[in-house]
Amino acid sequence: MTRSQNNFPIEERYDLRLITTFIPNKRYPVYNWFYFKEGFSRDFVEYAISLLGYKPRVILDPFVGVGTTLLYAREKGYHSIGVDASPLMVLVSKVKTRDYNIKSLREEAQKIFRVRFRKPNLSNISSFVKQFFNKYVLEDIVFFNELVDSIEDEKIRNFFKVGLICSSSKVSYAYRDGSVLRVVKKNTPPFRKFFKRFIRKMIKDLEKVKFISPEPEVRVGDARRLDFLKDSSVDAVITSPPYLNKIEYTKVYRIEYELFLRGEEPNLLRSFIGLSKVEEDEADSSMPPVARAYFKDMRLVLREVKRVLSEDKKAIFLLAGGVFPTGVIESDIELSEMATDEGFSVEKIVALNKRVATRNRVEKIGWARESAVVLKT
Repeated sequence: MTRSQNNFPIEERYDLRLITTFIPNKRYPVYNWFYFKEGFSRDFVEYAISLLGYKPRVILDPFVGVGTTLLYAREKGYHSIGVDASPLMVLVSKVKTRDYNIKSLREEAQKIFRVRFRKPNLSNISSFVKQFFNKYVLEDIVFFNELVDSIEDEKIRNFFKVGLICSSSKVSYAYRDGSVLRVVKKNTPPFRKFFKRFIRKMIKDLEKVKFISPEPEVRVGDARRLDFLKDSSVDAVITSPPYLNKIEYTKVYRIEYELFLRGEEPNLLRSFIGLSKVEEDEADSSMPPVARAYFKDMRLVLREVKRVLSEDKKAIFLLAGGVFPTGVIESDIELSEMATDEGFSVEKIVALNKRVATRNRVEKIGWARESAVVLKT
């Protein structure tokens, strides 16, 4: 069904609601290495490319997350570029989309798992991190992390690092509840066996995928300032910015940064969106300050996307409405209005999912829509 709102055509495709989640990725090798609750699926990228209506030469994802867009692009023969403010996300995206010598990975695995356990020093691990692990499991994790850090080949080292990060999250007591980490005690398997099994799975997964295009360019950066890209240098953008008032990414990955990426912690939210200062007389004062900051940053993102996108090409943004005590902010409409101001035409909004919006968790105040906004230069 297609209808119109604020002169923007809205096509309702709620039959596709699952593709906006990470769930379908569980059945795809490599895509499922790092479970990213906030991510979209391979199936969404496939659908987004069908919305383009042309075969892209270079795809940009300025909020790359765990690399789903780039991974699909490699499978289908498209060149791609990914940017994210989070070093963790960039690491995962790189590892998922690289070419490997399978023999070298197997040899390194044999070497690592032959080393006898030596009790590591946990004095530099914070009490915050310690609460999320069984003591003996944490000792195993730190022991293997030291071994992985000693691997000379960067590509192989990063491969094992991501395997270690994924394995440790499976045996931790951490439960991600929005932007908060909670301790939920459970029985955990012996870590060495679990880690070994996961590495074996990762190597087997690599044998199941076939890449056509070269390795993508993936870098830590700011979606508002894509200075490394020339004007009109890409011909498609497929991305999903952090959702309005949804997740504070730095907090929920604090364990990973302390244990595995110490010194690389981002000091801002993922890709910096929503941190711009807003003056009281700026924009729409009826919006909460966090929403005004978010859309101020999204305008800068749109401006950069317009600059780097070739003429007569498309950008597809997946985003969801923001829920506040005062009501629902329709992010797809707000983005479409800003995009029009910045020189895009809005081809359509595809509503893919909707959730009940409540005040104080009980009072229904409307629906929050999750949509793909299709923009054209």
